[in-house]
Amino acid sequence: MIPSLAPSTPARSQFSRVLIAALRVSVTPPLCRPAPGRATRRARPGPPYQGGGVRRGREEPGWLQGAPPPRWARIAPAVALVALCLTQWTTRTEELGYFLAALPAVAAFAYGPAGTAVFAALVLLLLGVPELRVGHARGSDLATVATVGLLSMVIAWVRRRRDAQLVSVRTVAEAAQLAVLPPVPERVGRVRCAGLYRAAQRGTLVGGDLFDVRAGPYGVRVVVGDVQGHGLAAVGTVASLLGAFREAVLDDRELAAVAARLDRRLAADAAADSVAHPELFATALLLEFPPGLDLVRIVSCGHPPALLLREHTVTEAAVEPGPPLGLGLTGPALPAVAELPLLPGDRLLAHTDGVTEARDAAGHFYPLAVRVPVLANDPAGLVPAVWRDLAAFTGGGPRDDVALLLLSPEQRLPGGAGPA
Repeated sequence: MIPSLAPSTPARSQFSRVLIAALRVSVTPPLCRPAPGRATRRARPGPPYQGGGVRRGREEPGWLQGAPPPRWARIAPAVALVALCLTQWTTRTEELGYFLAALPAVAAFAYGPAGTAVFAALVLLLLGVPELRVGHARGSDLATVATVGLLSMVIAWVRRRRDAQLVSVRTVAEAAQLAVLPPVPERVGRVRCAGLYRAAQRGTLVGGDLFDVRAGPYGVRVVVGDVQGHGLAAVGTVASLLGAFREAVLDDRELAAVAARLDRRLAADAAADSVAHPELFATALLLEFPPGLDLVRIVSCGHPPALLLREHTVTEAAVEPGPPLGLGLTGPALPAVAELPLLPGDRLLAHTDGVTEARDAAGHFYPLAVRVPVLANDPAGLVPAVWRDLAAFTGGGPRDDVALLLLSPEQRLPGGAGPA
């Protein structure tokens, strides 16, 4: 004989605890989300490529972005219902029927109000019909189960609305961020590009690093930079610098003049009353591949040097570093420009300090220049190989913004007929 769920039975207190726990779990996810800055366990990153050779940062699972829940989440309540019923029919000494009362709250995670109502009705039927030999709920117990089912339907309705709002907000946010820092094409002029960008702040596409490759009347120009701060707080500065760079690609004949324009842009932004942090500055590396010449011009504004990959050797591109942008130090004297001849097969790897300042558990910095020759022949490409190696070195990925940009200029044919 299966014990009753009447208030006088010992199962009453256990029954109540199960209901309270189920409701608490059901209400928490849609109404309480972790704070943006809360530390979370880092998963091993492995996001897919997005567009022209640019690898974006780690993505959350789709069902955490408002997408439909996975199939296992929809199957789990039904499997639990069948398992509990079969166990109760084969067990005569233990009362397990009260666990069924939690199923509507669990179903609210994966189903809408209608699907949750179906589970609530099944639970009421199983617990309220003694002939089914699952439970003997009566009176207040059935009323409690019905209340749980009703609340679960409300929770499912709220979750559906929150999911729709989350999808809308994420779509708008991603469109705005991609407008600031769009993917770099696989080829710009005669330069082939492969990049990786990872923002330190979880759930964002743009942080405090930046890069861009643009073709203009004076050749293909590249900027790789790192602004003060990281995360969403630095996005405004990133947008300002990229806007100035894109104008300079078209207007400024000299590469040093491009750096001077970016410096003035940041200095003007820092002087504006609307800027909360007037000490804005950024490091940047500017490169130019002039038309008709097998060389690259480089200007460094306090930024880590690019690596030159030539056959099986890796060296730092020699350039005299200038002051960071935004300090107003360029003045009438433009920053120094270095010219580096290029041979067939040469590649340049520009990066931000989020790569070279990443540390392992022992506090050692990531040796990018040492690792690049080992990773250069990876079938998946150098940039993905560096990212995987960096993630393994740091145990899940660095905590700073990371940008990597590999540039492979094509050589001219003999006689200036075009790229080889």
